[in-house]
Amino acid sequence: MAHFAYLRVSKDTQDVENQKFGILDYCNKNGIAPITLFEDTESRKKPWRDRGIGSIMEKIEPGDTILAAEVSRLGGSSLQVLEILEEAAKKEIAVHIVKNHLIMDGSLQSTIIATILGLAAQIERDFISSRTREGYGNDSYKYCSRQP
Repeated sequence: MAHFAYLRVSKDTQDVENQKFGILDYCNKNGIAPITLFEDTESRKKPWRDRGIGSIMEKIEPGDTILAAEVSRLGGSSLQVLEILEEAAKKEIAVHIVKNHLIMDGSLQSTIIATILGLAAQIERDFISSRTREGYGNDSYKYCSRQP
């Protein structure tokens, strides 16, 4: 049985250290070892089969495990997350979502949870993208506030 940790960030300037720490801590507490780490800097918007998670899914075998820090690390939309989890279930692979202490094993309960978390991740990403495009990260908000 093999264990693969998928660590993904969107930009080369970000690092995976927080994800790595969380996953290693989870693995130590749950007796999961050895672990193969996969670091990925591809955007969640890119099809999942063309990212590192796709490479893992190609080589993984029944009974293996994939670990991710958060659902949002797997994909940028609930559809992508569900596709990955569906593929994992077909291959009899468990997907551990470390931050939430969830094990996605293809059951109805794990599919419902994954759908909700994937949708929340997609909404959050869309809000962040929208605020960034509108310039809410700079001083423009000063000009919109009420004056006394």
